[in-house]
Amino acid sequence: MRALGVVSTATITTQLLARGLRNTYLEGLVASNPSRQRLLGEAFTMRSIPSREDVDVPAIFQDYDHPQRRGVESVEHGQVLVIDARGKKRAASLGHILATRLRVRGAAGIVTDGAFRDMVGFEHLDLPTFSAGASPTTNLAQHHVVDFQVPIACAEVAVYPGDIMVGDRDGVVCIPRNLVESVARDALVQENLEEFILVKVEGGSALRGTYPPNEELLEAYKNAQ
Repeated sequence: MRALGVVSTATITTQLLARGLRNTYLEGLVASNPSRQRLLGEAFTMRSIPSREDVDVPAIFQDYDHPQRRGVESVEHGQVLVIDARGKKRAASLGHILATRLRVRGAAGIVTDGAFRDMVGFEHLDLPTFSAGASPTTNLAQHHVVDFQVPIACAEVAVYPGDIMVGDRDGVVCIPRNLVESVARDALVQENLEEFILVKVEGGSALRGTYPPNEELLEAYKNAQ
């Protein structure tokens, strides 16, 4: 799995496509902190439904056992909190204080198809965080967390607990747990070959015979290893 911390999400999506998976990219999510765009970890899922005025009142923030806070306190070291906010951004799905708690707990990152609150804090937080935008409004106005560690949809991608989330400058992808080893292995092989091809292209080689590589180039690559 360590290879997934090196290879790009572009390479990973190619490997997933080769295995028949076309819907693995969480569209529309952007890293909050440009210096912390590399994300890798096991998905810890959190699901929300629309809030309701008689239930989601400010007083519930006094409850330490509120589902959102219980979820945050349940995320383990190396896990990525993945929030199903149904793609709704009018209210934030998480704020800077809870995100900081996740960093202190050793979480590997946060991903939501909703918005973050206190975005200035996220822009400097030493943790990879990806969202669909920012909102000053507290989550109670639109979101009610109902459970965690269940299958969810995030940015129209199915994410199951234990799936592996990878993020970089291009965005976030989800790798089914059972494919992680083979994807990591083949992605590293693909990138090593593509680095060799890139050198050839930079040196003036035409695409024909180079990209995709023909037998002659593959033999040259093999001999160069």
